[in-house]
Amino acid sequence: MKVRVRLAPSPTGTLHIGTARTALFNWLFAANEGGKFLLRIEDTDKERSKPEFTENILEGLKWLGLSWDETPIIQSERVKEHKQGIQKLLDQGFAYRCYATEEELAEMRTLQKLRGQPPRYDNRHRNLSNKEETTFKAEGRTAVVRFRIEEQSIIAWDDLIRGHMSWKGADLGGDMVIARRAQADEIGDPLYNLVVVIDDASMNITHVIRGEDHISNTAKQILIYKALGIQIPEFAHTPLILNSEGRKLSKRDGVTSISEFKNMGYTSEALANYMTLLGWSAPEGMGERFSLKEVSSVFNFSRVNKAGAKFDWDKLNWLNAQVLHEWSPEKLLQEIIPLWIAAGWEIPDKSWSKDLLELISPSLTLLTDGLELSRPFFEEPNLLPDGSKQLQTNEGQQSIRGLLQELEKNPWDGRENQKAKELLKVAAESAGVKKGVVMKSLRAALLGCLQGPDLITTWGLLARAGKDRTRLRRFL
Repeated sequence: MKVRVRLAPSPTGTLHIGTARTALFNWLFAANEGGKFLLRIEDTDKERSKPEFTENILEGLKWLGLSWDETPIIQSERVKEHKQGIQKLLDQGFAYRCYATEEELAEMRTLQKLRGQPPRYDNRHRNLSNKEETTFKAEGRTAVVRFRIEEQSIIAWDDLIRGHMSWKGADLGGDMVIARRAQADEIGDPLYNLVVVIDDASMNITHVIRGEDHISNTAKQILIYKALGIQIPEFAHTPLILNSEGRKLSKRDGVTSISEFKNMGYTSEALANYMTLLGWSAPEGMGERFSLKEVSSVFNFSRVNKAGAKFDWDKLNWLNAQVLHEWSPEKLLQEIIPLWIAAGWEIPDKSWSKDLLELISPSLTLLTDGLELSRPFFEEPNLLPDGSKQLQTNEGQQSIRGLLQELEKNPWDGRENQKAKELLKVAAESAGVKKGVVMKSLRAALLGCLQGPDLITTWGLLARAGKDRTRLRRFL
């Protein structure tokens, strides 16, 4: 049987890193097994589902390199099939209509709380007589559809990550609702646990790979599979992604959506690489830096951890820096030039851009660092305290004057580094200061501080852009 797995996101928000990691594990498993990775958009939450979220999810998956093999299934287009499944359960006695009002259910939960009991439906309408049902309909009550869960039942499966799993029917909260309220004999909107079973069966899904927060749903869904006489897929429940305090990573922790990671300057290669390590251990000798193709050849669930995986920003940053340093100058330039253009900066020429990139690339951790590290070459930098202190000294002033005088007599176009070194030497002699003082003063005038990349290369780039003498003159 050929492996078929799926990702089934709800378009009620942007693509979350937890959902993306689930997609990644599904994709890697399918690739390793020579199977197919499918996509289903679960958009039945009519109020919260939005087309822009669907687009964000699709774009995020594409950006990460997680392509799907068949046309995505849109769940809201399959309501007819879902209701047919519910009707089958009603006809066969596995489900029934419950007419309990919201007020009655609230009273039931209040009493359970007062008695110290866990909240659960008490199955009060499981065995209504025809007369009772007729009375409720006459009163104008609406009914949900509930699926029968026998308390004495044991639901068990062999999880591909967690091993043998077992649940008692008594621990599932009573008979579960599988369709919302509707009038008379109608069937209301089908609900999650029912539609997932119907859709997975229709898509011939062989393995359901999802987060551990779905474990209780799996127990309920297995009961529905059995009631409908559908082949039960295999299950694998992945560990949650945790924050630094060991709690499930959420929006309160800051950046969690894939589009936000992209906007911050992370590469798709580094993020996909890092997400693989969130819960999966690479074989000995493989290291921690690898491509999706490389990891797909060795991926299996025996190396997926049961414990939650803590998100580590330092490791992600290290991986991102490794990726950027591996890129060719052409690829790096292709990614960074749009950032310069978006900032409204005028780029002298391609050769100048390549030389600037060569200067700053060793310091890149994020793509957006290419914006900040480049800023002094396009905009006059702010004068920081160390730079200001240097330029206010008598030696600093003498150095700037000496440099400007030499440049007036012997202009430098920024291309011959030896000539720049000679200019520094002559300027130091004419100013009566050490060459190191002239270099510190020049750096302060060009960059606003005493720290930065190679001075001669920096000076050359600014000279080629026609900005070096302008920056020197502003401090006299």
